[in-house]
Amino acid sequence: MAGREDHGEHARWAEELLGRLRPTGDGVPGVVEWLAGTLRADVSLRDGTGRLLAGTPAELDAALLRDLAAGRIASAACEDAGHHLRLVRVDGGGAEPAAVLAVRRAAPFGPAAATVVARTAQALALLLTARASAEAGYRLERATADLRLAILQLLMVEETVSARRVAAGFWPGLLDTDTAVVHVVETDPDRRDRLARDCREATREQALVVRCPARDGHVIVVAPRDDTGEELRAVIARYPGALLGGSVRQSLVRTATAYGQAVSALAVARVRPERTAVYAERTRPERLMDPAALRAWTARVLRPLDGLAHHTRAELLATARLGLEFTAVDAAKILGVSRNTVRARMDRVAALLGADFADLTVRAAAHLALNAEAGAPHSAGRETGRPERPRLADLLTGPALRAWSGGLLARLEPDPRNLRRTLRTWIAAGGNAERTARALGLHPQTVREHLRGAEPVLERGLLAGGGDLYEVVLAHLAAGDLAHPALPGTNPRDPDATMHG
Repeated sequence: MAGREDHGEHARWAEELLGRLRPTGDGVPGVVEWLAGTLRADVSLRDGTGRLLAGTPAELDAALLRDLAAGRIASAACEDAGHHLRLVRVDGGGAEPAAVLAVRRAAPFGPAAATVVARTAQALALLLTARASAEAGYRLERATADLRLAILQLLMVEETVSARRVAAGFWPGLLDTDTAVVHVVETDPDRRDRLARDCREATREQALVVRCPARDGHVIVVAPRDDTGEELRAVIARYPGALLGGSVRQSLVRTATAYGQAVSALAVARVRPERTAVYAERTRPERLMDPAALRAWTARVLRPLDGLAHHTRAELLATARLGLEFTAVDAAKILGVSRNTVRARMDRVAALLGADFADLTVRAAAHLALNAEAGAPHSAGRETGRPERPRLADLLTGPALRAWSGGLLARLEPDPRNLRRTLRTWIAAGGNAERTARALGLHPQTVREHLRGAEPVLERGLLAGGGDLYEVVLAHLAAGDLAHPALPGTNPRDPDATMHG
């Protein structure tokens, strides 16, 4: 060891120690291991509670450790059973009590060895401080991420006032708006965190950027500003294979609707070379219906919920909208509740409406009513006491609706696989590929391939369910290709018909 303690070795071991401090070094464990090899010693590093952080476990005097950790002494040296022991207090990360570095070896500690121990303790203090800072930064990042998610979940259930209050303390002015556009960025799950950071930097924290709680590769961006789309397009250009879907501008109270539109736009982005798409401001079926008749029908369908307390009614409606757009598991993650809670609320809505949500035509009718109710001006009120008793059949039989449905479904006709027949049969089978395959004499995989083939033609996602699929279902109902669903106000023969699901 004499050679190692020689002053001529100082430059070499100092360089080695500095190498351990570089970002590419192996951190606290590597420094402790290096010290053990350099001094041919047993080395351990314990935190202020006595927990071993790195090195070799060793029996040490508990009272001496407490004095060092508490700062009553800075270092200690002693000889025990033929071994020499040196202990040094290591301040790092602001933690109290401090850590303690213990070095035990057979040879005495000469000046050079003592210097190595002292310098190593300083290096460990730097590493522990850096680690504590990184951990604090990580905790802060997690806390702000949880806060962003909480704000999004409040928006999803139409609690805009609460969302603004929560956001105001951390991002003043972020939600000082009545409308916003929702974007969804899709990438590989292992790149999502980095992409989310890039989105926050690109938008300069002037948008709500949230890692989607339901889909591992998605980042949700609620953007009050119009130029956010351009900023996000510049971000995804740096991520091969990333996709960007955007909604049309919606009121904040319709954040859930905008989110569904953005997810729908991703289906279109997948087939576009630029990998981006905005939800088409296409002619949606409800826009072709008589507004007064649609309001009256909606009020009639949802009337069984009117006797509930306001908070309960709003909670059930918000959950039902998301539950019809997404799976129960995904809706639960978005809302921050359990999937059993989502299912219980959906079952309650279904029971109150007399609806069988296993029937896609029923789901489409309920989706229409729920979104018409959400989009109705507050001044419109609910159409109680109207002499008319509009039915879904009345809403779908207008010439504009028939022309729209005919044009949409006609896109499928040129395909020799008879995609229109497959799609119609699949809807009638409740979206079950196996039952559809048995009805058509096809393989279930063939059914799914037909549906995937229909998606880019219709510019609507089908297999994922949600608003796109319900539009296609309404098109089939308007075209007379499917029987009308059993839901209050929908049956053309019996306006009061119900089916409890």
